[in-house]
Amino acid sequence: MKRLFIHMLSPIGPLSIVRNEKGICSIQFSLLQEEEDRVFQPDDVLLKEAVRQLGEYFEQNRTDFDLPIDITGTDFQQAVWNALRHIPIGETRSYSEIAERIGNKKAVRAVGQANKANPVPIVIPCHRVIGKNQSLTGYAGKEIDKKRKLLKLEGVL
Repeated sequence: MKRLFIHMLSPIGPLSIVRNEKGICSIQFSLLQEEEDRVFQPDDVLLKEAVRQLGEYFEQNRTDFDLPIDITGTDFQQAVWNALRHIPIGETRSYSEIAERIGNKKAVRAVGQANKANPVPIVIPCHRVIGKNQSLTGYAGKEIDKKRKLLKLEGVL
């Protein structure tokens, strides 16, 4: 099955949501184009459900997501992403707290890299991870403005 995608306008800018045969596999902060292995499919039931749930989140009517997710990563990345899923809306954790939670308190920088590599931001709330000094450090590379908006939406800022 080719990967299918849909576009969504959001308060943090355009999003492209991508699915494969098992579930949502990517959310990107840009408008994707069709390619050989990726097809625009605005009528796909799962993609429409993802748009609906994200819309509810942005309207502050949803605190968690109920979507099948199919993401690949190393065991370390998977451990980090799993830890991120346990950060409640309206709360943050530091990179060092995540490192401790996964049992590797010295892996703070590696946690940052795994956080940056999260393929489904917002759904897996990597924006809720901040610096130990409460600073808003890296989000999806250089998307600090998006992190700030998401944390403000959740009542953290």
